[in-house]
Amino acid sequence: MPITAALFDFGGVILSSPFEAFARYERERGLPDGLLRTINSTNADTNAWARFERSEVDFDEFCALFESEARALGHEVAAREIMPLLAGEVRPAMVEAVRRCGERLKTACLTNNWVAFDELADSGRAPGRDEVLTQFDEVVESSKVGVRKPDPRFYEIACDRLGIAPHEAVFLDDLGVNLKPARQLGMTTIKVVDPDDAIAELEAVVGFPLR
Repeated sequence: MPITAALFDFGGVILSSPFEAFARYERERGLPDGLLRTINSTNADTNAWARFERSEVDFDEFCALFESEARALGHEVAAREIMPLLAGEVRPAMVEAVRRCGERLKTACLTNNWVAFDELADSGRAPGRDEVLTQFDEVVESSKVGVRKPDPRFYEIACDRLGIAPHEAVFLDDLGVNLKPARQLGMTTIKVVDPDDAIAELEAVVGFPLR
């Protein structure tokens, strides 16, 4: 069956990747290269980050847990300094691809995120973020559905909301761990490393120009 829906991750796809900001933070503070990604990938389904993105803990609890996980690896990290690193910048070419997909296909944004409140209200949010999100037919947020990528249920929720079967969708994400379960469900997947390359791949999949 033809592709009838395009699904997009947000950070690292629509927005520039936060990993560059992570690396800069580590350099500035004399921390080991890749430390923040290591913290977030250790016990990936039960660590502080995962629980926060499922709204299982509040921000203060997250900070305490995250800082404890950093100490377990032998380093001190101020969790409140990490959130602004996630803001990123909107990628206009990818936003245009979303807009053009929306003219012919169903679209959804699939994002692991947290509930914005108090000091998080403007932290980790790229300028123009909310305007971009209005272009999607559906926005599936881990903080609201209580499930996060790469749990297969997250992708099933997206498909249910769009009224499609997985094999009707193409999904773009910058993390292979998030693409694997989508592919196992039957989705066509595209790993976003270079945005221009990813858009070219998406054009080949959907069969119409996106630029």
